[in-house]
Amino acid sequence: MTFVRRQSSSVPLKSPRSWSPIVIGSIASGLIGYSLSAFWKPSLTSEALEETEPKNFGIYLDSDDAVSTHPDDLRIHGYSENDYHPSAPHTVIVYPRSTEDVVKIVKTAVKYRMPLTPFSGGTSLEGSYRGSPVGGICVDMSDMNKIIEIHEADSDLVCQPGVGWMEINETLQKKGIPLFFPLDPGPGATIGGMMSTGCSGTNAVRYGTAKGEWFLNATVVLPSGEVIKTRQRARKSAAGFDTTKLFIGAEGTLGIITEVTIRLAPVLPTTVAVVHFPDVKRATEAVIDVMNRGVGIQCVELCDSEFMRSINLFGASQRKYPEQDSLFFKFQGPTSASIAETAKIVREIVQKHGGTGFELARSEKEAHDLWADRKNALYSGLALLEGSRGWSTDVCVPVSKLPQLVYETKKDLERLGLVSIVVGHVGDGNFHTQLLFRNDKELESVREAVHRMVERAIKLEGTCTGEHGVGIGKREYLYEELGEGTVELMRSVKRTLDPLGLFNPGKLYPDRIDKKSKH
Repeated sequence: MTFVRRQSSSVPLKSPRSWSPIVIGSIASGLIGYSLSAFWKPSLTSEALEETEPKNFGIYLDSDDAVSTHPDDLRIHGYSENDYHPSAPHTVIVYPRSTEDVVKIVKTAVKYRMPLTPFSGGTSLEGSYRGSPVGGICVDMSDMNKIIEIHEADSDLVCQPGVGWMEINETLQKKGIPLFFPLDPGPGATIGGMMSTGCSGTNAVRYGTAKGEWFLNATVVLPSGEVIKTRQRARKSAAGFDTTKLFIGAEGTLGIITEVTIRLAPVLPTTVAVVHFPDVKRATEAVIDVMNRGVGIQCVELCDSEFMRSINLFGASQRKYPEQDSLFFKFQGPTSASIAETAKIVREIVQKHGGTGFELARSEKEAHDLWADRKNALYSGLALLEGSRGWSTDVCVPVSKLPQLVYETKKDLERLGLVSIVVGHVGDGNFHTQLLFRNDKELESVREAVHRMVERAIKLEGTCTGEHGVGIGKREYLYEELGEGTVELMRSVKRTLDPLGLFNPGKLYPDRIDKKSKH
């Protein structure tokens, strides 16, 4: 029998929800139990198989819409169109609506030794929510999507993990509250996934990343089923370890986040400018100079000549750009006079570094249109190669090393005959590429190019991922980047909290053999 989940209706905040027992074994007969003979290495046992017989495997869930084994749901939750990492379907999708629901799911998973994989917005680019090869339970947090409390005077907000950052900002705007949540990853990203991957976006040059103080506390269900709250709501605290940060970037391997307090920032006026350069080196030098002047920069984005050409080909823009390496600036300030002063200083600096065609938006609409051209990177890039697909990845290096990284990477891509675009959050050295391919042979070339780009970044004192997270795709690089001692410390924390290795197995922590492996 296959259950298809119906679309859930909205549920009032903290409303009681009756849960009735159903036997998941009867709707998911393919569910395979497992035990762990080594640290989160699944191996089948007859005891585990017996434990998960339909008559034995029960969980308290709402049969109306809280569980699904429909093939389409299983595919959506275990596979992504956004990446090309190995995929495996989950056995069942479960949709909790409260912390108590999550506790019941976790205790059942522990009882029957089943892998648990949290699922949030589904925008991960590194395979963070793939299923275990032996099956398991996917915990989809999309029904836990409520804003619980808004504290305007304290500039913070309490919410569930399934609400999106864009929904939060839209809600604040509609309520006339002049605050916003400044972390801006992909449009579909939700708070739980953002915290779990340590995300950031174009605003990072001004506001930093998830690993700053934007997540004040979290309520987390641990692998034991215990519920903890990492700290109180005060803006700062010196009371012991910062356990909130333990779960930032842990990718659901240490616990399932069920509630979060996030810090908000004041909304300030902005405008946008674009300027063009002879090469990436001079563009990057201009940015370093601008940032060291302390002017009001909210975002500064490097777009290479191929990206600028793709905008022109894509045809969505109202303008035709010079096909040169370019910078998009978003200026910020409390008054129009302060923004004008920033624009004047930046214009002078970029001209000194060979920048030409400096264009400042003359209206709010023009600023929106200019920034939309930058944000259309995914779809614009595909216009460069008809019938192609794109592999998006990121690395990050010290800003001064970015020109070398871009130059060497582009030379490598030319040698391989790959078409690509480069888009970088140049203010903090975060470098993104979209590598295009049309067939399996080109896909293998893309894999090689990504591997060499990551190795190159690490050699330049950088990281294998600036904001996309580790997941499956980047875990093999952690030994090289962090060192064996640091990786083993991470493993020790994992073993302590999740001795059975049930939480999101196969993600984040590298296999020991990986430190010696080569692509």
